[in-house]
Amino acid sequence: MFQPAQRCKSIQLSEIRKMFDLTLEDAINLSLGEPDFDTPLHIRNAVKMALDDGFTHYTSNKGILELREAISCKLADENNIEADPESIIVTVGASEALHISLQALINRGDEVLIPDPGFLSYDPCVKLAEGKIIQVELHEDNEFTMTADNVLEKITSKTKAIILNSPANPTGAVMQKEDIKGIAEIAEDKNIFLISDEIYEKIIYDGKHHSPGRYTDNAITINGFSKTYAMTGFRIGYVTSKAELTEEMLKVHQYNTACASSLSQIAALESLTGPQNCVDEMRSEFKRRRDLVVKRLNEMGIEIKAPNGAFYVFPGIYNSVEFVNEAIKNGVVIVNGSGFGKCGERHFRISYAASYEKLVEAMDKLEAIDF
Repeated sequence: MFQPAQRCKSIQLSEIRKMFDLTLEDAINLSLGEPDFDTPLHIRNAVKMALDDGFTHYTSNKGILELREAISCKLADENNIEADPESIIVTVGASEALHISLQALINRGDEVLIPDPGFLSYDPCVKLAEGKIIQVELHEDNEFTMTADNVLEKITSKTKAIILNSPANPTGAVMQKEDIKGIAEIAEDKNIFLISDEIYEKIIYDGKHHSPGRYTDNAITINGFSKTYAMTGFRIGYVTSKAELTEEMLKVHQYNTACASSLSQIAALESLTGPQNCVDEMRSEFKRRRDLVVKRLNEMGIEIKAPNGAFYVFPGIYNSVEFVNEAIKNGVVIVNGSGFGKCGERHFRISYAASYEKLVEAMDKLEAIDF
């Protein structure tokens, strides 16, 4: 009888994708973190030109130099991170960046601290690297933010890495500068790596983004273009760290994907070097949608504060499983919070990346549920 590898048996398929696959044609899908906007026109036009020019061949494993130089400038100007283009790898989305980081860093039995609730890829990616998951419990009374104290009490002699995500999926929490800096100091003192998932960096409504790579060389900075520029289908991201670790990540990347799509790299280059007004416009619309969803939920009696970033709300409700099931019956697909960790139980996640009109309709349907 067929027996899969133990590392695969220990993980489950994504709860978000399960909900997506269950979606009926006429249902309103609020399960995926995918902006409903079209990729901005100037980015699409750059791809068309590259296609017409025949830019359809392999690139350098690390990615085209022009893009890595643009990323290097972006990191220096916006994040206060000095990253040589040779220490940057262009990846197939931020997801691959996370995977190769862990594969290059983690040995069997190494402990990795992850936020709970947190993005549901963290747990399986650590397990695929044969690491040991240590949850850092985050709570609603602290707006689900990770603090230096949260982290310090979980560290042991086996701790190898800490995954940070700000703004956060599924909660929308934005970490404060003092917490980022405090955790970076812990990483320095204990020789631990920080894996910083910054994919929602530009989607902040209240507060400011702070990168741990500004405060420690023991940082792996992961980012991408999917959320900020509505480029989910392009599957393009990047990762940077100290040179010796980047070379190890390159090995995994090289034998896994060889290189990111040539045309997607052109799209990423244009997104960084072209007009940025599209980012402001999309963020403004996300804020309008956030305010709608938060207002309507509170009016239903589901109390929630407006999250400071990303495009998710993560309300608490006692009977979350029943509520999610009833929502689906009413034609609205949302995700049960338990898929994001034990501390996500009795919560559910709504992605307000859908259109304002669909969100109005979805809130009407949720309001009709007897709970």
